[in-house]
Amino acid sequence: MNASQSSGDDSPAPEHRAHPYPTAPLYGRWDGDPITSPPASSSPPRVGGVTKPIVVTALLAGLLGGAIGVGGSALLDQHGSPSAPTLSSQPANTVSAADVKPGSVTYAAQVASRSAADIKVQTARGTAVGSGIVLSQDGYVLTNHHVVAGAGSGSKITVTTSDGKQHSATITGSSPSYDLAVIKLDGASGLTPAVLGDSDALQVGEQVVAVGSPDALTNTVTSGIISALSRTVTAADESGSAVTVYNGLQTDTPINPGNSGGPLVNLQGQVVAVNSAVDTGQAASGGPQSFGLGFAIPINTAKRIANQLLQNGEATKPVLGVSGSLSSTGAEDGATVSSVENGGPAAKAGISRGDVITKVGDTPVADYADLMAQVLTHAPGETVPVTVGSGSDARTVKVKLGSIVDKQQTTVPESGGGSDGGSDGSRLPFGINPFGQVP
Repeated sequence: MNASQSSGDDSPAPEHRAHPYPTAPLYGRWDGDPITSPPASSSPPRVGGVTKPIVVTALLAGLLGGAIGVGGSALLDQHGSPSAPTLSSQPANTVSAADVKPGSVTYAAQVASRSAADIKVQTARGTAVGSGIVLSQDGYVLTNHHVVAGAGSGSKITVTTSDGKQHSATITGSSPSYDLAVIKLDGASGLTPAVLGDSDALQVGEQVVAVGSPDALTNTVTSGIISALSRTVTAADESGSAVTVYNGLQTDTPINPGNSGGPLVNLQGQVVAVNSAVDTGQAASGGPQSFGLGFAIPINTAKRIANQLLQNGEATKPVLGVSGSLSSTGAEDGATVSSVENGGPAAKAGISRGDVITKVGDTPVADYADLMAQVLTHAPGETVPVTVGSGSDARTVKVKLGSIVDKQQTTVPESGGGSDGGSDGSRLPFGINPFGQVP
């Protein structure tokens, strides 16, 4: 996520213990202390005709090498000194911008770069660095909540667009539970809005490209694949005292500090997700480092939240009306309900204290973090099938989710009764902050 440009390194340490779902950092590095579509052609990439020229060149080189060897012997005999060959390059088949077609990494990178932006937030504590996605010609930009969370009185947000121009910006609205925010650039015009795709249409193994500014290196492009479609991502909350959760896509595309809030695009150049987090593993503690574990917020979720932020300056999140904790999970998979809100959505559907929720819709739930992450994939007011129990004792009830304004992250405590409406939680369940750097 955001990169540091400071003289000191206050990045949090990576995780010391493994756990059943991916962990990812929520805060990047700072100068100071860390602050708490339309379908397109799917034709394969065009491959230039390079094999044949290389082979021919190799053959010619062999023949010429023999001739040079003979000539060299003659010169040595006649003049007493050998002759040296003159090196030259074989011209490559040039590809113009007009030749680059949808379906290639090159095309995706070119399209995404035009709609990407660099974001710097200067505060008394340091400078946070992230990326953004241009939403409109007049300068509305989507980014991560954690990129701009430290902006307050006396802070300055500076955004550099793809044309090299710098703009000051203000926060239009922010959604902590989804780690999303919209900012507005001052005096911007003629920008190139991103083309949004359909994250529900993604498949595991599909190629994607990320564009951002890792370590302030503008318009850096990395590529990889979608490696999983639905992951419960856990990260430190803003206070560092609990675990916040959300549901994200997993990708092996390198996501580095400074990529936070930038676009993850398919090979048609359509934004399919917002880069948000990366798991650095246990490297800082001498353990194994994780590779290929980046996470991004699906664009279909981000689009819903961004539309609310643009219209109202705030977003809503769904509420199930139960509480639980990581320690409340029993020997079998499932989220044990510690308490139920009186008159809330779960209570109205017949869910009681002590029930074990094993599925939300068709998605299995392993623990309370999974439950909260799956609830967040749905919209407020949506009716969702919820499975209670397992085996012959399983029953499915339909819950009409409630709604609450998203003013704080959805957190999960180690023990006790954290609710899906937001909770102060308790200490991090892994003893210390396990989440390392964020992009």
